Amino acid sequence: MNLATAFEQSARKNASRTALFWGEREYSFEELWSETARVAGYLQNVLGVEPGDRVGLWLKNCPEFIPALFGILQAGGVVVPINNFLKPPEVSFILADAGAEVLVTDATLAAGLPALQESRPDLRCVEVEVFANSALEIKPAVAPLREETDLAVIIYTSGTTGRPKGAMLSNANLLHNVESCRLVLRYVDADRMGVLLPMFHTYMLTVGVFLPMLAGGSILLVRSLHPPRNVLEEIIRREASILPAIPQFFRSMVGTPNIPPMPALRMCISGAAPLPLQVLQEFEAKFSVPMIEGYGLSEASPVVSKNPLKGVRKAGSIGLPIPNVEMSIQDDAGKLLGPGEVGEVCVRGGNVMMGYWNQPAETAKVMRGHWLLTGDIGYRDADGYYFITDRKKDMLLVNGINVYPREVEEIIYQFPGVKEASVIGVPDARKGEQPLAYVVANEGAQVEEKALLQFLRSKLADYKAPRRVVFLPALPRNATGKILKTTLRDLAMEAAKGAKAEAQE
Repeated sequence: MNLATAFEQSARKNASRTALFWGEREYSFEELWSETARVAGYLQNVLGVEPGDRVGLWLKNCPEFIPALFGILQAGGVVVPINNFLKPPEVSFILADAGAEVLVTDATLAAGLPALQESRPDLRCVEVEVFANSALEIKPAVAPLREETDLAVIIYTSGTTGRPKGAMLSNANLLHNVESCRLVLRYVDADRMGVLLPMFHTYMLTVGVFLPMLAGGSILLVRSLHPPRNVLEEIIRREASILPAIPQFFRSMVGTPNIPPMPALRMCISGAAPLPLQVLQEFEAKFSVPMIEGYGLSEASPVVSKNPLKGVRKAGSIGLPIPNVEMSIQDDAGKLLGPGEVGEVCVRGGNVMMGYWNQPAETAKVMRGHWLLTGDIGYRDADGYYFITDRKKDMLLVNGINVYPREVEEIIYQFPGVKEASVIGVPDARKGEQPLAYVVANEGAQVEEKALLQFLRSKLADYKAPRRVVFLPALPRNATGKILKTTLRDLAMEAAKGAKAEAQE
């Protein structure tokens, strides 16, 4: 079994059922499979794709994404999904690093192709519009024998620090994660998955595409996120039952007045960034729909844990390990830590990646035996629920004492008028580091720095409390909603240089 054969089986079993909703258009499983076969045939017979060849997939969210994805796999290729927000030099780096000589894209991104082909003259490109040309005769693909252990997808990490690395995910890794997600979400073929987030992202790829397509469910692919009310109307009209999104979207739902009831919606899933406790509480109070916070990373295909749909859900927790996945908290020497002890979150299971593409040294840094070292700091409580306190690289050392930015951020969110917050560490001659808070106020709200700092000092130990607050119109984020703390550190560094220059004048 591989991803391509699993989709073929699902498509044949559910041929006449609707697999995809896109505006007023509905696509059956049979249509998507037929288009998948055309993509595979073109890649093999026109572009010369052979088993194991890496193929870039550079598309915005669109119906063609699904047959392009499965078509690459059916042709025997390895899918390299590429962030559609990237500029040609960034895309060129990924293609070069992956050794991809073929790129599937569309007309909306075609403006970037000349620059790409200038840097990679041998790059063979095809726009998905070609596959819809019924006048074009395409020979059927010869289905290559791809094993579960064969490489299927290379997901490039977001690259918030340094150059992105390609996490190698096998057919087995992804099939394992799809099955675990099916069990933990209690997914059935009547479910409709609302897809708002970019499909190139590892979470949407597994939960938003692979899960419904392999389990015989359906996808509600939302055309545009603007304005938010139109998105909600589409979710209601098309009766989405599961809605994965990022905290900012759920925050906007809380702030949108007069939203009609959503009787079909049985679960919302928050991911990609930490969910502020305030947002979770306000959302569930307003909509009476369970908000499930979970945890994952590209290197784990990506889902690792979820709060249970039935049973105890702990606010602020990333929940329990999903079926057939193990988690532990370890110290730097690999010692397993007990409940309440803070250390690195580690993951073990069939969902853990094969390694980083062509980077054995980087792979060795994150693997300890069969354990994946996530780089996240956290703890497990007495009931086995896991909590993330921060990223290992984001942890501050103030006078030699650990300070976890997320703990400080959660307190900032409790202050009236605060919309978003992010805390970083800045160098301090006496204490090593000091916390610095970046804050975005709600529209029309006035947040006074002095009042906020007094509030924080009343709630936090002195060494944890920021000495300064910088107000911004918005926090810098990547395409999947993660706050770019490297950008904030750069801002802080530039401000420090400017202050030093003024002092010297």
